[in-house]
Amino acid sequence: MTKPFVLKEHIFTFLFWLVFTFVLWCNFQTSTEKYLAMLQAIIIGIGSFTFTHFLTNKLLPKALRAKKMKRFLIQTIMVIFLLSLIFSFIFTYLEEFPKNHLPERFVDHLPILWQGFYMSLPASFLINGSACGIKFYKEHGRIERDHILLQQAHLENQLKLLQDQINPHLVFNIMNHIHILMKTDTQLADFLLMKFSDILRYQLYHCNQPLVPLDKEVEYLQNLVEVEKLRWGNELDVKASWDIRNKKADIAPLLLVPFIENAFKYVCRLPGHKGYVKISCTEENEKLFFYVENSYTDMTLYKKKDGAGGIGLQNVKKRLKLQYPDSYDLKIESNEQVYTVTLTLELSKENEQ
Repeated sequence: MTKPFVLKEHIFTFLFWLVFTFVLWCNFQTSTEKYLAMLQAIIIGIGSFTFTHFLTNKLLPKALRAKKMKRFLIQTIMVIFLLSLIFSFIFTYLEEFPKNHLPERFVDHLPILWQGFYMSLPASFLINGSACGIKFYKEHGRIERDHILLQQAHLENQLKLLQDQINPHLVFNIMNHIHILMKTDTQLADFLLMKFSDILRYQLYHCNQPLVPLDKEVEYLQNLVEVEKLRWGNELDVKASWDIRNKKADIAPLLLVPFIENAFKYVCRLPGHKGYVKISCTEENEKLFFYVENSYTDMTLYKKKDGAGGIGLQNVKKRLKLQYPDSYDLKIESNEQVYTVTLTLELSKENEQ
């Protein structure tokens, strides 16, 4: 807490107990002398403040942190009884004794003390209960805020880890393409190297943000598709369409990359069969419609290489749950010859981390 806030809290506490003591004095002086009423009010005010401060500032936070509220409840009852006992002695010996209304023997004082104790219980319970309620609300709110901040930091670390799992894999694939082309077509390798520099620049300077412009992300995906088309040449039939109408729309960086990577990685490679990859990316009314389809021979290829659905697909599913809860619809389907991914994403409801 900041110093001004702490100062305001102390001022509020002081004023509250000052008003509380003043009200007691006004009430007591109607039935007793003014100096006795003032003495009673001061003792009750100081006693009430001491016990409630100890209960709310020492015992309650400790009980909340240790999650031992049953023990705190017992401690609260003990404090209420002790404070009621103090009130009973004050009412008995500061009000009845000066008026000579007390019996001579102390044993005969016990019924009067018990009556004062019994009558003081509601007031003691009200004072401590109200103070504990206010403090519990404040402490619970602070704990909730700390929990939310901790959870947010944890989610950010998770997202960073997931992105780091994507980036090295992607860089390795592109560098491997360039290495192969350097031995067969240096001009094409030079062109791919320029494309790779654009891809790497995007990753270095834009992907460290929670959200990036959708048109920049699509441009990045177009470069990836172009690299794959040049790599495969006539072995694959690649068709891609991109229609982004809202230039101000944002999306989580590198979210769609695994779908494209897997489509090219596991496309059909049987001799005599020309594989294909179809990609469609459309944005309309702050909704993104993304579709990827590729030919393949056996679904077990996906499972043997990267586990169920591939590591990349598992990562993107986790990211969707973290960054777009209840704002996406992902369908991954396959039959004997086709593997498809359909993603509908509500860009207006992204969870900014």
